[in-house]
Amino acid sequence: MKIGIVTGTIRENRVNLDVAKWVLEVANEFGGAEYELIDIKDYDLPMFAEPASPAYTDDLVEKEKQKPWADKVRSMDGYVFVTPEYNHGMSSALKNALDFIYSELNDKAAGIVSYGSAGGVRAAEQLRTVLSEFQVAHVRTNPALSIFFDFKDGQLNPIPNNKEAVETMLGQLLPWTEAMMGVREKKQQ
Repeated sequence: MKIGIVTGTIRENRVNLDVAKWVLEVANEFGGAEYELIDIKDYDLPMFAEPASPAYTDDLVEKEKQKPWADKVRSMDGYVFVTPEYNHGMSSALKNALDFIYSELNDKAAGIVSYGSAGGVRAAEQLRTVLSEFQVAHVRTNPALSIFFDFKDGQLNPIPNNKEAVETMLGQLLPWTEAMMGVREKKQQ
């Protein structure tokens, strides 16, 4: 199984990449799958302004820019989305990246790690709604890092309970990822 750990922002000097790398480190220790960091910043996606959603058409004008991102997402069996909370919601960069794909996420599983002043839980809930539209089975446990307790002087310093929360989330994600592989296989028959 291949699990992509997807960053949720493209800001300069972002802590998101540090959080994603930490999640990757915890995941590699946890095992059970092959984990890969997927940085949405590497894909240089334009602002989504297509005439229709990829849910309804494969005829994207920006296909040349979208294809590497779509191919990478398609190659994964499951995901951990690392989302910051901006203005009580997920970042526009993450929503924009998701708007460029659809079938690539269908019938897969995901976990969410969030962070922000309230642990990023509002962004996580917003992301759950979007993932549901993609037919993604998202797991219950949401490690929620607080900018007040899990960061010191702007540097990631997660409390031990959050490492345990990531492990719990992965323990839920792996069997769901495997189950969703079976769903996709049945649909291909």
